Amino acid sequence: MNHQINMRYVYMLSIVAAIGGLLFGYDTAVISGAIGNIQQKFQLSDEAMGGVASAAIWGCVVGVIFSGRISDRFGRKKVLVASAILFALSALGSAIPNTITQLVVARFIGGLGVGMASMLSPMYISEIAPAHNRGTLVTLYQLAIVLGINLIYFINLLIAGMGDEQWNIDMGWRYMFGSEVIPSALFLMLLLLVPESPRWLAKQGRDQEAEKILKKINGDERGAEVLKEIKETLKEEKGTLQELFEPGLRVAMVIGIVLAIFSQITGINAIIYYAPEIFKSVGFGTESALLQTVVIGLTNTVFTFVAIWLMDKAGRRKLLLWGVSGMVICLLGMGASFYFELSSGPLLLLFILGYIACFASSLGPIPWVLISEIFPNKNRGLAMSISIVMLWIGVVLITQFFPVMLKQLGGAFTFWIFMINAIILVLFIWRYVPETKQKTLEEIEKAGKPFN
Repeated sequence: MNHQINMRYVYMLSIVAAIGGLLFGYDTAVISGAIGNIQQKFQLSDEAMGGVASAAIWGCVVGVIFSGRISDRFGRKKVLVASAILFALSALGSAIPNTITQLVVARFIGGLGVGMASMLSPMYISEIAPAHNRGTLVTLYQLAIVLGINLIYFINLLIAGMGDEQWNIDMGWRYMFGSEVIPSALFLMLLLLVPESPRWLAKQGRDQEAEKILKKINGDERGAEVLKEIKETLKEEKGTLQELFEPGLRVAMVIGIVLAIFSQITGINAIIYYAPEIFKSVGFGTESALLQTVVIGLTNTVFTFVAIWLMDKAGRRKLLLWGVSGMVICLLGMGASFYFELSSGPLLLLFILGYIACFASSLGPIPWVLISEIFPNKNRGLAMSISIVMLWIGVVLITQFFPVMLKQLGGAFTFWIFMINAIILVLFIWRYVPETKQKTLEEIEKAGKPFN
């Protein structure tokens, strides 16, 4: 029963795990304030700049690939601890390089930590969260990503103001990267205070430890019932890669992959990337770069709170259908603004902010929630690895090809391609994505076989 649940304890565990999301946002956005000064410091070509900017992304891909299997073997908590250590090592390594190769290696190490946290933080939260508010709790991870991005934008601004242009070229960017040591150390210390995932412990046959944690979360009676449900589902699973593509789980695997990759190829990173130029075009002048990060960050944050509020009330499926449909309308408007040469007016700005609002309240957080819910206990780590690798591949594709698309196709057709992708996603959600709110992970597993 909900009144027996120790929600203070649950929120504490969820917030600690969500700090992995804060470091995710912090690490991936820190480059925005540093890259220009790095280019001047090391006299980089455009190609070399691309290598520096994408080093962390490739680290993410590798981190996700290995973290699933490692977490299934050694536990969720241990891999989160490893990600915190990698964040700290990357921060230190990025602050002191004498060559660009040293910087790329350090950023790759940080990417490993981001990739590991991008999978393990939402997984850990889903495995300790009660059914009635699991969606809300996992969405804290997406909120933490947004807050991490906003935090580093603010810190970059403060650091840049500490000296003149030459100081920033020589030293400023080092302080930007080095500042990540502080949240990394906080994450590491707090992780030492939280328990291992009870569902992973049950999978290892460590039932007494699992039951103790489940009872502390759910109360004595319900905790024992949850452990019994977990043990029953574990008996039915083999925990192999082949099992994920057998009838019953195959569609769950497809859902995870499609939601992950379409969360990127519907244009979010491209639009954030291009936003400074768009804001300049609507008359915000020389301060437009700072202003756009503030406006976008505020919109992203506010509507992530909307997702937290509605996730376990309206449900995942309904939020996705409405949110992605809103993205379709806004992408249609963005494309039309370019096609009819209205891109210098406030209408384009309205469509951009509308798109970000729709994304932040649906396609931003919900894939993390669903991917952490719909897979069986025994092979959740492996299944989530496959899905989230596809998410990072989507990031790579957009990072590499958006500037080319914009140059070759123009703004109108580029945004209309994103719109077509969003339409495909709406149809897919309507046909295949089930509702999972208010269900335990074991109930979801028994239902779908929800996917037959």
